[in-house]
Amino acid sequence: MTSEPTPSEPAAWRATVLTLFPDMFPGPLGASLAGRALTGGLWALETRDIRASATDRHRSVDDTPAGGGPGMVLRADILAAAIDAAAVAPDRPRLLMSPRGRPLTQARVLELAAGPGPLIVCGRFEGIDQRVIEARALEEVSIGDYVLSGGEIAAMALIDACVRLLPGVMGKQASGTEESFSAGLLEYPQYTRPQEFEGRQIPEVLISGDHAKVAAWRLAQSEALTAARRPDLWAGKADRTKKATDG
Repeated sequence: MTSEPTPSEPAAWRATVLTLFPDMFPGPLGASLAGRALTGGLWALETRDIRASATDRHRSVDDTPAGGGPGMVLRADILAAAIDAAAVAPDRPRLLMSPRGRPLTQARVLELAAGPGPLIVCGRFEGIDQRVIEARALEEVSIGDYVLSGGEIAAMALIDACVRLLPGVMGKQASGTEESFSAGLLEYPQYTRPQEFEGRQIPEVLISGDHAKVAAWRLAQSEALTAARRPDLWAGKADRTKKATDG
């Protein structure tokens, strides 16, 4: 199943997804910003069924784990054939959504969004044969310290994070530069009308008209939130600041 851009020129950014459940796509990627951008040809989505590379009449793709244990493992030969059949250009990243992968960060999303678009393998069962990970140089990526039924939802999250950064997708580029993780900090609290809600007021500084004070307040709020909720991010920012100062 392929969702192609409508203009005559192909989209510069393309996501190719290998999955056992191609009907799950585009799913949420077909709605809102990503969906409008997909219809408008700002990016392209190709979904490929891993089972199409199976060689037996039952379209088997998995087998029991070597050494014993519960569940089933996706076979190296079947998945390798599916990856090869996708025939993606060598400059496109090859990703495997996996809970043991490196955590997906906004910095990595920026890198992926700036490139031609990734091939993404969605695992199922107990995992996939380690040999195909090595033989096809798959980069394992995690969206969090928890386990999903498969990699499809994780792939959608990664694609959505990239697509919103593509040129022309968001109305204002500032929307992508003043949000969580863009500067190594969590985003400051946001407010809008009405000015009073159930006895709670919009902070006075935000309606003062003093842009310098607003910027200072937002930075202080971001720093306080990051230190309280994400000490790992706060420590990393402190290290970067120290290195910059020492340098």
